[in-house]
Amino acid sequence: MKKIRFMKIMIINGPNMNLLGRRETDIYGEISFEQYLKRLRERFPQIIIDYFQSNIEGELVEAIQKSGFIYTGIILNAGGYTHTSVSLADAIRAISTPVVEVHISNIFAREAYRHSSLTAAHAVGTISGFGLDSYRLAIEYFLEKTKD
Repeated sequence: MKKIRFMKIMIINGPNMNLLGRRETDIYGEISFEQYLKRLRERFPQIIIDYFQSNIEGELVEAIQKSGFIYTGIILNAGGYTHTSVSLADAIRAISTPVVEVHISNIFAREAYRHSSLTAAHAVGTISGFGLDSYRLAIEYFLEKTKD
């Protein structure tokens, strides 16, 4: 059996993710992110999963910078900033921790302005359209990546 190294994951959520479970439930589902985070921690007890959410671009940049040299991986859902933020893209490029970009909805099945991502080019990959399970899939990527 392969041994998994110590793992510490930071989840960073951007604007409006604090409204999950209440906002556009037909797109984003009916549970809050805090409820889902509890499920993730129960499913992956061997992993430290930290969480940060902000509606403010600069705070997201700071969270990436602070996490970017001490975590095994970062899972980033930058919300609307995905499509507009050069600053977030630069922050991802500046750190050594790998970032997986996630989206709850399939951004390519939505409005045309959501089809581009300024941050994706600096992430190791993008997961889109699997609901909140996009976060679980990102964690599973990091688990596979860290196996001996």
